[in-house]
Amino acid sequence: MIFSNKVILREKRTDDAWDDYSWETDPELARLDAAPVLTMPYSEYLEEYTGELTYYSSGKRFAIDTLDGEHIGNCSYYNSDESRGETEFGIMIGNRDYWDGGYGSDAVTALVNYIFNTTKLNRLYLKTLNWNDRAHKCFQKCGFHKYGESTRGRYHFVLMEILRADWEANQSLPRELT
Repeated sequence: MIFSNKVILREKRTDDAWDDYSWETDPELARLDAAPVLTMPYSEYLEEYTGELTYYSSGKRFAIDTLDGEHIGNCSYYNSDESRGETEFGIMIGNRDYWDGGYGSDAVTALVNYIFNTTKLNRLYLKTLNWNDRAHKCFQKCGFHKYGESTRGRYHFVLMEILRADWEANQSLPRELT
């Protein structure tokens, strides 16, 4: 488990399936993820979900819990390429009650710190929709910077990254107390 100021990142488990299913079937959340709305029945989803928990190997997936233990979202790193020293990064706060409360940036910071402290990876990268200002601000606050843009079908993305060297340089800067 990874403990931070507002959240705990923990291993995904089967009892997260219902929350994840409800988030993946939510049209607004699917839109924010540039993904189709999930339409399969829960029983089928649960079977696939259980298999993914067992065999997921291209990175790590975490549930985001509040300090009180409420599951509010997920974050992960995936498509890891050790030879290139990089991995893709993702986060989703599915529980709207925790939007705009600093939970996302706390989870991003915690996972970035975990990755750079426990792996030899040198670059974390992500894509987010070009109109998702909340995500852009969160990632910038956590040290990511824009390095490009891409298009997939009708979706336009901002590409962002954080490099180990930049992260290390920021670790020695004084932090503002809140």
